[in-house]
Amino acid sequence: MESGTKMDNNKKVWFITGASKGFGLSLVKQLLCAGELVAATSRNQQELIKAVNNKSTNFLPLQVDLVNESSVSLALQHTYEVFGQIDVVINNAGYGIGGAIEELSDQETRHAFDVNVFATMNVIRYVMPYLRKQRSGHIINISSIAGITGGIGWSVYAAAKHAIIGLSEVLAQDVKSLGIKVTVVAPGAFRTSFLTGESLTMTSNPIEEYEDVRESHKRYLKMNGEQVGDPQKAAASIIKIAGEPDAPLYLLLGGDAYNRALHKLDLLHYEIRQWEDVTCSTDF
Repeated sequence: MESGTKMDNNKKVWFITGASKGFGLSLVKQLLCAGELVAATSRNQQELIKAVNNKSTNFLPLQVDLVNESSVSLALQHTYEVFGQIDVVINNAGYGIGGAIEELSDQETRHAFDVNVFATMNVIRYVMPYLRKQRSGHIINISSIAGITGGIGWSVYAAAKHAIIGLSEVLAQDVKSLGIKVTVVAPGAFRTSFLTGESLTMTSNPIEEYEDVRESHKRYLKMNGEQVGDPQKAAASIIKIAGEPDAPLYLLLGGDAYNRALHKLDLLHYEIRQWEDVTCSTDF
């Protein structure tokens, strides 16, 4: 394919971060099987190539430090030079972090936001010039049900995933007139490597008084390998909505996510109504 030549068929060009495991890997494999063009990122290119195990010229494996703006910019430039366009961007890279706020250092907390939030913003910042020029594109940000309703002991993770939901909501409004769609995905528990050491950091400074936090962590870690969600079905659902003219802003994945979100809506409705008098008493 000639460098920078725009595709003249129905194939989409996908740019997917965090592609060497979990949802990212499932997405890459399914898309390549469907004949799509996929640029995929990982911190380790060789691990990514081995995990995907596909020598097709439709696959562009990229070693990218998503926290580094220059690395992100060069990866997107390379993708555009090879495939001639970028249609769907999936910001999937991230990791979990467990602990009460005072159990996690400032450095641990900032790193969690760097990878889970600022990396996503870096990709959006540097892909937007390509999407604006095309007047088309679909940005899909992977958050979590924790971004809608967090669980005890996961405050920093929930805060980061809340941030992804907030920035996606406003991004969708900002880019709508440019012909660009935005979806934020909030999965529940899926049978990926999320609850293993490669995707999850736990506090190294547990404080004895946080008994409920310890119990919560035990419950989550015990769930590993028994989550109800099928990552292959999740990937297929994300692919299905990509590029749809009526693509949702919010896409929840998993029955557990659905039920937790409805419970949060009920709680919000109750508390907002319960304190209506105090809320409205502050107006002039």
